[in-house]
Amino acid sequence: MPETIYKKGVLEEMIDQLDLPEYVVEKTIQRYKSLGEWFNRENSSFKDVDINIFPQGSFALGTTIKPINEQEEYDLDMGCKVNIPNFKSSFTQKQLKEMVGTELESYRVAKGIKQELEEKHRCWRLEYMDEIKFHLDIVPCVPLNIDKQLVYKKQLEDAFKYEEFLNKSVVGAAINITDDRLDNYTTISEDWNISNPEGYMKWFESRMTTGDFGLYNRSSITPVPIYSRKTILQRCIQLLKRHRDNMFGENDSKPISIIITTLAARAYNGELNLEEAMVNLLENMPKYISLSIPRVPNPVNPDEDFTDRWETSEGKKLDLEGNFKNWLLQAKVDFTNLLKTTSYETASLILNNKFSLNIDNSLLNKKYSLKDDKRSIVTSLPKNPPKPWGDAY
Repeated sequence: MPETIYKKGVLEEMIDQLDLPEYVVEKTIQRYKSLGEWFNRENSSFKDVDINIFPQGSFALGTTIKPINEQEEYDLDMGCKVNIPNFKSSFTQKQLKEMVGTELESYRVAKGIKQELEEKHRCWRLEYMDEIKFHLDIVPCVPLNIDKQLVYKKQLEDAFKYEEFLNKSVVGAAINITDDRLDNYTTISEDWNISNPEGYMKWFESRMTTGDFGLYNRSSITPVPIYSRKTILQRCIQLLKRHRDNMFGENDSKPISIIITTLAARAYNGELNLEEAMVNLLENMPKYISLSIPRVPNPVNPDEDFTDRWETSEGKKLDLEGNFKNWLLQAKVDFTNLLKTTSYETASLILNNKFSLNIDNSLLNKKYSLKDDKRSIVTSLPKNPPKPWGDAY
């Protein structure tokens, strides 16, 4: 590792500014609980059915960050698991989605939510347009059948060779989801898409606790798993996502969070120091982009490639692969400059221009010299510079 003058306290201050405001967290929790209570109310159409409402995505992983633009919309992804034995033998995907949609529509009316319920390919979107622009994406799903679990377990064993406890835990969390783009969407069939957001959480937790005892305090709120303490890996991902957001804004070509999260989790090696972890991640994340398909496989579903859009006509037009690789290289440059510089002016410039963050001057004065950094600071990269990308699989 190259010699680096670490500025302890600066990255910590940066990540303190990235967490969602407490009032947003509280509002999110309230809405999540409210919806769960609705599905379990006395006159619910699911009254005698075991329903499991669970959060997924960055909120569940503890890697959500505050948007650069305060007017941006917040979101929470969640699953609605209907636990009816042999459900797929009697009902279609379309019927399950309509069952959940009926309850969501009655909830919308009862709560006075003016925005119409919006149907997506795999989920329903519930929009709140009050003091906080906010939407819930609710994915209808059913547990994976036992026979399908056995096949799925063998796939995981062959592809990733996880230890037995993790493998079994991941398999037990797998679900089937609806998708109106499938040919069998309106017919009774056992062949539904497999998804496993809770299994991904279990895998991610196994990575973020790899020797990691560098944690940050925060108030604990349940049932949404807002972590009482954030691990080094979670904090690194938050920093990477902020750099990505600053570099691309809301551009459709920006790197997606699930690829960033997966590569970072694979590269993480149990570092107990935030700065050392960032240096390691940015050095090693590219090694986990395979040269063959799947380029970045879902760690709990080897049949799914998180980079599948890279090879589509739209993905090539947007240059998704090139943008992702350029972003990784640019992030490495910017974090290295921030950690190496001894100049207050240079550090302030990087924080403002590369992260849209304003760090308290008193902290910067303690960590940096007021004189200019005499070294040349690289601030940008050419488009698609040559770079070897390792085949990790």
